[in-house]
Amino acid sequence: MGVSVLWSLVVIVVTYISFRLFKRILNKIAIGKKVDVKRLFYIQKVFEILFVLMGMVAMAFVWSVDLKGISLFASSLFAIIGVAMFAQWSILSNVTASIIIFFTFPARVGDKIKIVDGDNSVEGTIKEISLFQIELVDSEENLILYPNNLVLQKPVIRINK
Repeated sequence: MGVSVLWSLVVIVVTYISFRLFKRILNKIAIGKKVDVKRLFYIQKVFEILFVLMGMVAMAFVWSVDLKGISLFASSLFAIIGVAMFAQWSILSNVTASIIIFFTFPARVGDKIKIVDGDNSVEGTIKEISLFQIELVDSEENLILYPNNLVLQKPVIRINK
């Protein structure tokens, strides 16, 4: 019992320190790309959830939780999540696209871009890049919300100022 408590503390400390180091890396990337604080917050929260889940899995191994019970619980949980995500696949794809955009998108808030989509092309200045969409303001001051997952699927042209 005492050894499990000690290893539990080790898992908690390692998970916490790992997340703090990863958060520093994200902050450096955000500063280098001049990313909005709100956008950085969303990305940090997504990764915080992933670190907590990894810590919980490690904790289950420390406490020798019965794998049959975990596998039954996990399979039931994944079945429910699978049905929910099938119904809401666009939400998950937008969050995933937001993370990809955070690391790779060449444009940032204030840049003028054109999203090429045949006759439905969109052009405007980026007002905000959120977890689900990019907000653009066109030349007529109209607000355009464009889903993140579609931004990854369409050619994007950054227009020089």
